[in-house]
Amino acid sequence: MPLSRPIPILHAVTSDEIASRPGFVDRAISVMRAAGSRGALHLRTHRLSAAELYGLAEHLAGVQEESGCWLVINDRVDVALAAGARGIQLTSRSMRIADARAIAPDIPVGASVHSAEDAAAAEREGAAWTIAGHVLETESHPAEAGRGAAFIEGVIGRTQLPVIAIGGIKPEHVGGLRRAGAWGVAVIRGIWSARDAEAAATYYLSRYDADGGT
Repeated sequence: MPLSRPIPILHAVTSDEIASRPGFVDRAISVMRAAGSRGALHLRTHRLSAAELYGLAEHLAGVQEESGCWLVINDRVDVALAAGARGIQLTSRSMRIADARAIAPDIPVGASVHSAEDAAAAEREGAAWTIAGHVLETESHPAEAGRGAAFIEGVIGRTQLPVIAIGGIKPEHVGGLRRAGAWGVAVIRGIWSARDAEAAATYYLSRYDADGGT
């Protein structure tokens, strides 16, 4: 599906714990406004019901128009459709990319991948971007070493899709990942654990720009 706008370069990804924090919606709106059209906010939860997830998505969907920031729903194609989200993110546990595109042909679909082969398969099925990781050591995978920039280079070698790096990425890592060919970065704790999430999002973008981003 042709895209009407470029894939965002900064993806702020949530978790159940983050989405359940007091004041999350206000903080998320601030992040979306700070990131603007170069950002995407991913509502990624595993424990929330569809009704609860839709309630969050409904609060944030309108911010897309005023800020340009994408709202991306992970896994739940039905919620993405109902809320008017700008993107869907699928994992290996989700429905097939081709099936999601058949249900929601007007919403671009991203794929979370863990190998170059996964990325090539996602492209064949019609994904619009990939999120590839984990790149660096992260609390999400405490017993596993990060795969490094070479992993991103290997993924890029097998797909023409934009590749978004994820996993323990701090602002000082953005330049090296861009030089490895990453289209952008996806961040969890680097934004949501910061004292000022809005400022953190802005700083990631400034580091991107410092290394020749657009």
